[in-house]
Amino acid sequence: MTFMQVIECRTSRFEELDRLMDRWVEQTKGKRTATHAVVGMDRSDAEHVVEIVEFPSYEEAMRNSRLPETDRVFHEMLALCDQMPKFTDLDVVRDERMYADTARRFFETVAASGPLAPLDGLVAESYHGHDPADDQDTIGMDALRRELGMWRNAFDFTFLIEDQITQEDRVCSRWIWTGVQKGEFLGLPNAGRQVSMTGTTVHRFDDSGKIAEGWWQYDRLGLMGRLGALDALEN
Repeated sequence: MTFMQVIECRTSRFEELDRLMDRWVEQTKGKRTATHAVVGMDRSDAEHVVEIVEFPSYEEAMRNSRLPETDRVFHEMLALCDQMPKFTDLDVVRDERMYADTARRFFETVAASGPLAPLDGLVAESYHGHDPADDQDTIGMDALRRELGMWRNAFDFTFLIEDQITQEDRVCSRWIWTGVQKGEFLGLPNAGRQVSMTGTTVHRFDDSGKIAEGWWQYDRLGLMGRLGALDALEN
């Protein structure tokens, strides 16, 4: 079970405390068992500092605490704090990956049958899309809807999300796209073929939790071949 430790302290010497944390990270490189750490400063009280450290388990946290470097840093931290730090130990009982869920809902929404649903709750109005297969980037909600419309008019399709990796404000989704052609696509007449391709999309989220930017990588050349673009050259 994931374990988190919340450390609260009061200090008027935050810059020194911050440098101390940097030294501890350097000294324990390759030994630390923590997987994620966040340091926050109270907006209404700059001397109130909170650190949240995540570990794979309580046992890994205890192993981290027993490192000699951790013990030395703790005593140095005490000297920088105005009072004894407060420690709260938490077993994580619910962990919601909001950005990953939003990215998954985006793929589900653009592939849904019927008219394209409003994207306002998922995508920022100033969305910026990067696709190396296009001459120009996709800028803005209207341009995104036109790009999606090209695909939706040409295919009935679905996305199968195979993996998602989240880091800070970015989510990387690895997917399999499967479609049946129902209309012209980039000059290719409708042949009714069922085709598929693999791809990866990295989404960046803004402060409101909406998709602000996207980087798309997929096998469009292979897709064109499967749709018959190379047939004339082979005959």
